[in-house]
Amino acid sequence: MSVITAVQTFDIRFPTSRELDGSDAMNPDPDYSAAYLIISTDAGDGLEGHGFVFTIGRGNEVEAAAIDALRPHILGRSVEELLDDMGASWKLLVHDSQLRWLGPEKGVMHMAIGAVVNALWDLKAKRAGLPLWELLAGLSPAEIVALVDFRYLSDALTPEEALEILQRAEPGRAERHARLLVEGYAGYTTTPGWLGYSDQKLARLAKEAVADGFTQIKLKVGASLQDDIRRVRAARQAVGPDIKIAVDANQRWDVQEAIEWMAHLAPYDIAWIEEPTSPDDILGHAAIARGVAPIPVASGEHVQNRVMFKQLLQAQSIEVLQLDAARVAGVNENIAILLLAAKFGVRVCPHAGGVGLCEAVQHLSMFDFIAVSGEKDDRMIEFVDHLHEHFVTPVDVHGGCYWPPSAPGAGAEMHRRTLASYRFPDGVTWSADSPGSATDLVREQALKEAPADA
Repeated sequence: MSVITAVQTFDIRFPTSRELDGSDAMNPDPDYSAAYLIISTDAGDGLEGHGFVFTIGRGNEVEAAAIDALRPHILGRSVEELLDDMGASWKLLVHDSQLRWLGPEKGVMHMAIGAVVNALWDLKAKRAGLPLWELLAGLSPAEIVALVDFRYLSDALTPEEALEILQRAEPGRAERHARLLVEGYAGYTTTPGWLGYSDQKLARLAKEAVADGFTQIKLKVGASLQDDIRRVRAARQAVGPDIKIAVDANQRWDVQEAIEWMAHLAPYDIAWIEEPTSPDDILGHAAIARGVAPIPVASGEHVQNRVMFKQLLQAQSIEVLQLDAARVAGVNENIAILLLAAKFGVRVCPHAGGVGLCEAVQHLSMFDFIAVSGEKDDRMIEFVDHLHEHFVTPVDVHGGCYWPPSAPGAGAEMHRRTLASYRFPDGVTWSADSPGSATDLVREQALKEAPADA
């Protein structure tokens, strides 16, 4: 038997605001960041569990502190006990009543739990010598059901219904596994579409995306109607009539504003409108879905838990479900969300981009295709070509597709040199003494936000 001997946390930040990578109507200058953890054991095999919460800069230290608050739940515990029953381990972390009070089951604490859960899955997959998608896809239907907390879901999805969904998909698993290895899993790219990019850069990157094999791109919208019309028109001219263009408002609009705004963009053949309003406004999303039809509404990257996804599906508020690897409480809750989507017949096109999200979420989509929905032809995973070089097993995306990773684990592990260089505030990238450091950017931002009489 082995025990967990250390849980290290890191505040890792990348100065992406320099080039406005990641900029959108709600988040004009993000610094892609990760509240990162490493779980170590005394097993002697050198294997560690790695996980993270994605943020966009300030507040990353709050997430790191939330992960620290969970340390007593796993430090000194039997590794085998935790990994052999991941359903029980999920409940151990989520059902701490005092920490749960801070949500409940949403927000900073819930995301921190997701990082710990995902790190445990990373360790479990490494011990099995399998990539996470393959480990999950090899579980029996009953074992998958045992991972899910059905509390608050049973009016929409019972354990018996979930078991039936998984059993129905079981006979075709081997064939779909083989298909995945040969065909890959389709991606779409947001790389051309950041709001801070010039029209010329947008058009150049859009053409490059098509040349790289992508059949869909996504543009950020929502700050200026006239700018959006011009930019969408430029993108359509750049890619031609056969490439899909999705747009993403990043929560910028009220309900009626979203409906009216999209009427101006509809002539450019929009694949979907993403996050048109507050992610918490389930009925607002439903009204927008009716108002912009036949343009589908997509959402999910900021949906805080399985309960809200349940209601979005019940209310027919979304036609594209965009789960996120680091927003809810880890793999277990995302499996619940995949099962809900299968029950309601809604396609899943995960949110990625950020830092590490592409590496993490591909495992969920590939597992879904093999073991849950059996579908991938009308689905795709978001791709953003940023920061993959910092990961030990970066995504393999070419020909417009994600190609299944073969390395054991969940894909979350960063290089040690990255942890040293980008640790905030004392890593070399952020050090005031480092040539070309990002410290001046931090100072400039602080001055912008300071009161006028400060």
